[in-house]
Amino acid sequence: MNSIYQALAKRQGLVQILLLAAAAVFPLLVSNPYVIRLSILSGIFIILSLSLNLLTGFSGQISLGHIAFYGIGAYTAAILSKNFGLNFLLCMVAAIVVTALFGLLLGLPALKLGGYYLAIVTLGFSEIVRLVEINWMELTNGPLGINGIPKPALFGIKLSSPRAYYYMCLLLVVLTIVVIRNILESRIGYALGTIRGDENAAKFMGVNIFRYKIMAFMVSAGIAGLAGAFFAQYVTFIDPTSFASDQSTLVLIMVIFGGIGSLPGSVIGAVVLTLVPELLRSLMEYRMLIYGVVLVFMMLVRPEGLLGKINFKHIRQRCTAEPPDGKEGS
Repeated sequence: MNSIYQALAKRQGLVQILLLAAAAVFPLLVSNPYVIRLSILSGIFIILSLSLNLLTGFSGQISLGHIAFYGIGAYTAAILSKNFGLNFLLCMVAAIVVTALFGLLLGLPALKLGGYYLAIVTLGFSEIVRLVEINWMELTNGPLGINGIPKPALFGIKLSSPRAYYYMCLLLVVLTIVVIRNILESRIGYALGTIRGDENAAKFMGVNIFRYKIMAFMVSAGIAGLAGAFFAQYVTFIDPTSFASDQSTLVLIMVIFGGIGSLPGSVIGAVVLTLVPELLRSLMEYRMLIYGVVLVFMMLVRPEGLLGKINFKHIRQRCTAEPPDGKEGS
């Protein structure tokens, strides 16, 4: 297994290019709209999983209400698009800003708690947002939801075909990965890693713990809002049932399954746990049982997830530093 990880680490750039090329070619080879729709849903969950992993995996903050930001982003885009006629890009930007502000408002008091207390607070926040979505009829249309959301358009060209939505979703996934990777490789990322490892040591080293936690919370919320905005304009109808608390649990399971603190793991976890229930649809009576057994087995065999605790950057650096076979350094 270690040799596989070393081979992937050495050729990480090539592997990424090949995977991106395969993703770009995929809709040209598959004409079934249902399959493309599943791929788009997988992409949305990839963005959600990545955003939650930034908060939970890389900064050590447990959130059980992440789906609330997804819902806020969706309703923001839907309302601005339908009621005020804002275009697709402005709706996306507005959703990011609004959810980031909600992340700030929630994070200011909640991040002083941490641990399980933070998890309970975020879960409560998720329920509050859901109740607002159900009961604020003038704004959200309550349980009836918002329908007739205008389809997104870029530079005057409407996205109407499944392939167009797929490529837009793929672009958002790539941008999300690039943004999070740049954050993790910056001073902010190193500070978050220190905080996750040992908050007391980070404080002793002069790291402003609360500041970096707030930044991670806001960025994570903003990215979840981005996913929600795209979802709303893709399906053109949203209601509170799409943002129930069980969806937060599902996204958290995706992060854990793929590997906490692993960007490739978030991608794999989201794709697998989006597709597996659909592949088991023929076993309608037993598919959730099979789904649960697979997850339990995974947690027993590899509790850190598929790619948890695997740092390809460090593996690549170690392989580069090792002398060639048969040539020992003098």
